Amino acid sequence: MERPYLINCDMGESFGNYRIGNDEALMPYINAANIACGMHAGDPLQIQKTIDLAIKHKVKIGAHPGFPDLQGFGRRVLPMSDDELSASVKYQVSAVVGLTKAQGGKVEYVKPHGALYNHIAANANAAKVVVAAIRSVDDSLKIMGLAGRHMKEIVEAAGAEFIAEAFADRAYEADGKLRSRTLEGALIYNPQKSFEQVRSVLQNGELRAYDGETVYLNAESFCIHGDNPAALDIAKALHESLKA
Repeated sequence: MERPYLINCDMGESFGNYRIGNDEALMPYINAANIACGMHAGDPLQIQKTIDLAIKHKVKIGAHPGFPDLQGFGRRVLPMSDDELSASVKYQVSAVVGLTKAQGGKVEYVKPHGALYNHIAANANAAKVVVAAIRSVDDSLKIMGLAGRHMKEIVEAAGAEFIAEAFADRAYEADGKLRSRTLEGALIYNPQKSFEQVRSVLQNGELRAYDGETVYLNAESFCIHGDNPAALDIAKALHESLKA
Protein backbone atom coordinates (compact mmCIF):
# COMPACT_ATOMS: atom_id res chain seq x y z
CA MET A 1 0.00 0.00 0.00
CA GLU A 2 1.49 3.31 -1.08
CA ARG A 3 1.70 5.96 1.65
CA PRO A 4 3.01 9.14 -0.03
CA TYR A 5 2.85 11.19 3.18
CA LEU A 6 3.92 8.47 5.63
CA ILE A 7 6.60 10.45 7.48
CA ASN A 8 6.25 14.24 7.47
CA CYS A 9 8.48 16.81 9.11
CA ASP A 10 8.18 20.51 9.98
CA MET A 11 10.89 22.34 8.04
CA GLY A 12 12.10 25.70 6.72
CA GLU A 13 11.94 27.15 10.22
CA SER A 14 15.34 28.89 10.25
CA PHE A 15 15.33 32.64 9.73
CA GLY A 16 17.96 35.37 9.61
CA ASN A 17 20.90 34.32 11.76
CA TYR A 18 18.86 31.70 13.62
CA ARG A 19 19.19 28.05 12.66
CA ILE A 20 16.38 25.70 13.64
CA GLY A 21 16.33 22.04 12.72
CA ASN A 22 18.52 20.10 10.31
CA ASP A 23 16.56 20.10 7.06
CA GLU A 24 19.33 18.97 4.74
CA ALA A 25 20.16 15.90 6.83
CA LEU A 26 16.49 15.01 7.46
CA MET A 27 15.19 15.29 3.91
CA PRO A 28 16.37 11.84 2.63
CA TYR A 29 14.42 10.09 5.41
CA ILE A 30 10.97 11.67 5.04
CA ASN A 31 8.09 11.63 2.56
CA ALA A 32 6.58 15.07 3.09
CA ALA A 33 7.92 18.46 4.20
CA ASN A 34 5.70 20.93 6.06
CA ILE A 35 7.39 24.20 5.11
CA ALA A 36 7.04 27.24 7.39
CA CYS A 37 5.39 30.25 5.79
CA GLY A 38 7.36 33.05 7.46
CA MET A 39 4.98 34.03 10.26
CA HIS A 40 5.80 31.61 13.07
CA ALA A 41 9.25 30.86 11.58
CA GLY A 42 11.15 30.93 8.31
CA ASP A 43 12.13 33.72 5.96
CA PRO A 44 11.93 33.94 2.15
CA LEU A 45 15.45 32.63 1.53
CA GLN A 46 15.21 29.72 3.98
CA ILE A 47 11.77 28.80 2.65
CA GLN A 48 13.12 28.79 -0.90
CA LYS A 49 16.11 26.66 0.10
CA THR A 50 13.81 24.14 1.78
CA ILE A 51 11.58 23.98 -1.29
CA ASP A 52 14.64 23.29 -3.45
CA LEU A 53 15.73 20.50 -1.08
CA ALA A 54 12.29 18.92 -1.19
CA ILE A 55 12.20 19.01 -4.99
CA LYS A 56 15.71 17.51 -5.15
CA HIS A 57 14.72 14.60 -2.88
CA LYS A 58 11.26 14.14 -4.46
CA VAL A 59 9.58 14.91 -1.14
CA LYS A 60 5.94 16.09 -1.09
CA ILE A 61 5.66 19.81 -0.33
CA GLY A 62 3.16 21.22 2.14
CA ALA A 63 2.58 24.78 3.38
CA HIS A 64 2.77 25.10 7.18
CA PRO A 65 0.96 28.29 8.28
CA GLY A 66 0.72 29.27 11.93
CA PHE A 67 -0.27 32.11 14.18
CA PRO A 68 1.83 35.21 13.38
CA ASP A 69 3.97 34.79 16.49
CA LEU A 70 7.66 34.67 15.67
CA GLN A 71 8.73 35.22 19.27
CA GLY A 72 6.58 32.35 20.51
CA PHE A 73 7.35 30.09 17.52
CA GLY A 74 3.64 29.87 16.78
CA ARG A 75 3.00 27.83 19.91
CA ARG A 76 0.72 30.39 21.58
CA VAL A 77 -2.91 30.97 20.63
CA LEU A 78 -3.39 34.56 19.46
CA PRO A 79 -6.84 36.16 19.70
CA MET A 80 -7.81 36.89 16.09
CA SER A 81 -11.11 37.69 14.43
CA ASP A 82 -12.31 35.32 11.74
CA ASP A 83 -11.34 37.85 9.06
CA GLU A 84 -7.86 38.31 10.52
CA LEU A 85 -7.31 34.56 10.77
CA SER A 86 -8.56 33.98 7.23
CA ALA A 87 -6.35 36.71 5.75
CA SER A 88 -3.30 35.47 7.67
CA VAL A 89 -3.74 31.90 6.41
CA LYS A 90 -4.31 33.05 2.82
CA TYR A 91 -1.18 35.24 2.99
CA GLN A 92 1.02 32.45 4.34
CA VAL A 93 -0.20 29.68 2.05
CA SER A 94 0.03 31.96 -1.00
CA ALA A 95 3.66 32.75 -0.17
CA VAL A 96 4.76 29.11 -0.15
CA VAL A 97 2.58 28.22 -3.15
CA GLY A 98 4.14 31.09 -5.13
CA LEU A 99 7.73 30.33 -4.12
CA THR A 100 7.24 26.65 -4.88
CA LYS A 101 5.80 27.40 -8.32
CA ALA A 102 8.75 29.70 -9.03
CA GLN A 103 11.14 26.84 -8.22
CA GLY A 104 9.32 24.43 -10.53
CA GLY A 105 7.44 22.50 -7.88
CA LYS A 106 3.90 22.26 -6.54
CA VAL A 107 2.42 22.48 -3.06
CA GLU A 108 0.18 19.44 -2.53
CA TYR A 109 -1.23 20.03 0.93
CA VAL A 110 -1.47 22.40 3.89
CA LYS A 111 -0.83 21.50 7.51
CA PRO A 112 -1.45 24.24 10.10
CA HIS A 113 1.31 24.66 12.66
CA GLY A 114 1.53 24.44 16.42
CA ALA A 115 -1.07 26.36 18.39
CA LEU A 116 -3.15 26.96 15.26
CA TYR A 117 -3.20 23.20 14.56
CA ASN A 118 -4.41 22.41 18.07
CA HIS A 119 -6.83 25.35 18.11
CA ILE A 120 -8.69 24.22 15.01
CA ALA A 121 -8.68 20.61 16.24
CA ALA A 122 -10.66 21.83 19.26
CA ASN A 123 -12.69 24.68 17.70
CA ALA A 124 -14.97 23.80 14.79
CA ASN A 125 -15.65 27.40 13.77
CA ALA A 126 -11.95 28.25 13.56
CA ALA A 127 -11.39 25.04 11.60
CA LYS A 128 -14.04 26.07 9.05
CA VAL A 129 -12.43 29.52 8.68
CA VAL A 130 -8.97 28.02 8.10
CA VAL A 131 -10.22 25.37 5.66
CA ALA A 132 -12.16 27.97 3.64
CA ALA A 133 -9.09 30.23 3.52
CA ILE A 134 -6.89 27.40 2.23
CA ARG A 135 -9.37 26.41 -0.45
CA SER A 136 -9.73 30.01 -1.62
CA VAL A 137 -6.03 30.00 -2.51
CA ASP A 138 -6.12 26.64 -4.34
CA ASP A 139 -9.02 24.22 -4.09
CA SER A 140 -6.82 21.29 -5.13
CA LEU A 141 -4.82 21.47 -1.89
CA LYS A 142 -5.22 18.58 0.54
CA ILE A 143 -5.45 19.44 4.23
CA MET A 144 -3.55 17.57 6.94
CA GLY A 145 -4.92 17.53 10.47
CA LEU A 146 -5.14 15.65 13.74
CA ALA A 147 -6.59 12.18 13.37
CA GLY A 148 -9.54 11.29 15.57
CA ARG A 149 -10.95 14.83 15.89
CA HIS A 150 -13.58 16.74 13.86
CA MET A 151 -11.11 17.85 11.19
CA LYS A 152 -11.90 15.02 8.78
CA GLU A 153 -15.60 15.85 8.67
CA ILE A 154 -15.03 19.60 8.28
CA VAL A 155 -12.41 19.22 5.55
CA GLU A 156 -14.44 16.72 3.55
CA ALA A 157 -17.65 18.77 3.95
CA ALA A 158 -15.76 21.65 2.32
CA GLY A 159 -14.87 19.43 -0.64
CA ALA A 160 -11.19 18.87 0.17
CA GLU A 161 -9.19 15.69 0.73
CA PHE A 162 -8.13 15.07 4.32
CA ILE A 163 -4.79 13.58 5.38
CA ALA A 164 -5.19 12.09 8.87
CA GLU A 165 -2.08 12.65 10.98
CA ALA A 166 -0.65 11.23 14.17
CA PHE A 167 2.63 12.11 15.85
CA ALA A 168 5.79 10.09 16.06
CA ASP A 169 7.47 12.30 18.64
CA ARG A 170 4.62 13.52 20.85
CA ALA A 171 2.75 11.89 23.71
CA TYR A 172 -1.05 11.78 23.78
CA GLU A 173 -3.63 12.22 26.51
CA ALA A 174 -6.44 9.68 27.01
CA ASP A 175 -8.92 11.94 25.18
CA GLY A 176 -6.84 11.84 21.98
CA LYS A 177 -5.35 15.32 22.38
CA LEU A 178 -1.62 15.92 22.31
CA ARG A 179 -0.04 16.22 25.73
CA SER A 180 0.81 19.87 26.45
CA ARG A 181 4.44 20.81 25.92
CA THR A 182 4.38 22.40 29.39
CA LEU A 183 4.02 18.95 30.95
CA GLU A 184 6.60 16.26 31.60
CA GLY A 185 6.81 13.57 28.94
CA ALA A 186 5.11 15.57 26.19
CA LEU A 187 7.96 14.97 23.75
CA ILE A 188 9.40 11.65 22.64
CA TYR A 189 13.16 11.53 22.11
CA ASN A 190 13.70 7.76 21.99
CA PRO A 191 13.69 6.44 18.38
CA GLN A 192 12.51 2.97 19.42
CA LYS A 193 9.60 4.38 21.43
CA SER A 194 8.69 6.57 18.48
CA PHE A 195 8.73 3.60 16.10
CA GLU A 196 6.59 1.51 18.45
CA GLN A 197 3.98 4.28 18.58
CA VAL A 198 3.88 4.58 14.78
CA ARG A 199 3.78 0.80 14.30
CA SER A 200 0.94 0.44 16.78
CA VAL A 201 -1.20 2.96 14.90
CA LEU A 202 -0.40 1.44 11.50
CA GLN A 203 -1.02 -2.16 12.56
CA ASN A 204 -3.72 -1.82 15.22
CA GLY A 205 -5.24 1.65 14.89
CA GLU A 206 -4.32 2.53 18.44
CA LEU A 207 -1.58 3.96 20.67
CA ARG A 208 -0.85 4.13 24.37
CA ALA A 209 -1.58 7.48 26.01
CA TYR A 210 0.77 8.99 28.58
CA ASP A 211 -1.37 7.63 31.44
CA GLY A 212 -1.48 4.17 29.89
CA GLU A 213 -4.98 4.38 28.44
CA THR A 214 -5.59 3.20 24.87
CA VAL A 215 -6.33 5.85 22.23
CA TYR A 216 -7.97 4.57 19.05
CA LEU A 217 -7.19 6.39 15.82
CA ASN A 218 -6.35 5.80 12.18
CA ALA A 219 -3.63 7.86 10.51
CA GLU A 220 -1.84 7.85 7.19
CA SER A 221 0.89 10.34 8.05
CA PHE A 222 3.18 10.66 11.08
CA CYS A 223 4.93 13.86 12.13
CA ILE A 224 8.46 14.47 13.36
CA HIS A 225 9.16 17.99 14.61
CA GLY A 226 12.21 19.44 12.90
CA ASP A 227 13.24 21.30 16.08
CA ASN A 228 13.23 18.10 18.15
CA PRO A 229 16.92 17.46 19.03
CA ALA A 230 16.34 13.77 18.31
CA ALA A 231 14.58 14.39 14.97
CA LEU A 232 17.32 12.95 12.78
CA ASP A 233 17.73 9.81 14.89
CA ILE A 234 13.96 9.28 14.91
CA ALA A 235 13.67 9.87 11.16
CA LYS A 236 16.44 7.38 10.40
CA ALA A 237 14.95 4.76 12.70
CA LEU A 238 11.47 5.14 11.21
CA HIS A 239 12.81 5.08 7.68
CA GLU A 240 14.73 1.84 8.20
CA SER A 241 12.23 0.08 10.48
CA LEU A 242 9.14 0.84 8.41
CA LYS A 243 10.96 -0.16 5.22
CA ALA A 244 11.88 -3.47 6.84
